[in-house]
Amino acid sequence: MMGKLYIVPTPIGNLKDMTLRGLEVLKEADFVAAEDTRQTLKLLNHFGIKKSLISYHQHNENGKSQDLIDLLEQGKNIALVSDAGTPGISDPGCVVIRECIKKNLNFEVLPGATAITTAVVNSGLDTTGFTFKGFLPRENKDRTAVIEKLKNSQETLIFYEAPHRLLNTLQFLLDNLGNRRMATCRELTKIHEEIYRNNIKDVIEYFKDKNPRGEFVLVVEGKTDEEIEMEQRSSWENMSIAEHIRKYINEGLSKKEAVKKVAKDRNMQKSEVYKHSIEL
Repeated sequence: MMGKLYIVPTPIGNLKDMTLRGLEVLKEADFVAAEDTRQTLKLLNHFGIKKSLISYHQHNENGKSQDLIDLLEQGKNIALVSDAGTPGISDPGCVVIRECIKKNLNFEVLPGATAITTAVVNSGLDTTGFTFKGFLPRENKDRTAVIEKLKNSQETLIFYEAPHRLLNTLQFLLDNLGNRRMATCRELTKIHEEIYRNNIKDVIEYFKDKNPRGEFVLVVEGKTDEEIEMEQRSSWENMSIAEHIRKYINEGLSKKEAVKKVAKDRNMQKSEVYKHSIEL
C-alpha cells in the first residue's frame, strides 16, 4: 500500500494559528520533511510532538524529492512543512508535489496560514484579483523584466521582501509603477506586527530613518481606471479630430468604428466627429 504526502501549513508567526488538523497529521505521519529542521523542531517541541525529521530545502530539493518518493512508495506517510506558511508557495515544496502528480502518488494539501492572503486583506486594496510574485530578482535587469509584465495589470500586486532590501525595492517600485497606494505588512501575526498604508513615496519616507526588521509583504495597488484613461488621453489629446480618426483606422478599425471610438474618447456627438472623417 502506497503512503501519502501531506502538505501542512505552519503558523507565519503566532503559534496559535496551527490548525487542529495540521497537528493531527504531524502526530500521525511517519516522517516530517522540513525546510529548516531546527525551526520545525521548535514547532514540534511546542506541541509535544516527537518525529523523525528529513531536511528538504531549495539546495537539496532534487535529490531529496526522490528520497521522499521512495518512502511514499514504501507505504510511509510524510508531512511536508516549510519554515512558515503553506509549503509550495515560494519554497521547494512544489518540486515533490509535481513528482507525486507525475507518479500518480497520493498527496493532500491542508488549508492554513499564508502571508499572502493575510497581507492582501490587511491592505484594504482590491481583493477581487491579485498577482503574487514572491521576491523580486536581485539583478536590476531581471526585476525590470518582471515589473514590465506587471505594470499595466489592474490586479493588486503582492511581493515578499527582506528588511535590508526594503528601501531599494520601494524605490524601484516607485520608479517603475509610479506613486501608487500600497501597504507594507511587517511581522504578520507576531507581537510586533505592523501594517503601514500610504502611497509609495510616503512609505519610503516612513521607513527611511528606521531600521526595519522582520520579513515584509508589500501589497501594491494595480493600475487604476483613471491612470489608463489618462494614458489613453495623452496618446491623442494633441491630435486633430481627423488625425485621431486616422490613428484608429491605422490600428485596424473601420472608419465607422473609428468615428464611434473618437466620439467616445472626446465625449462628442458621432455626427460631429463624422464631419472630420469625410476627407479620409
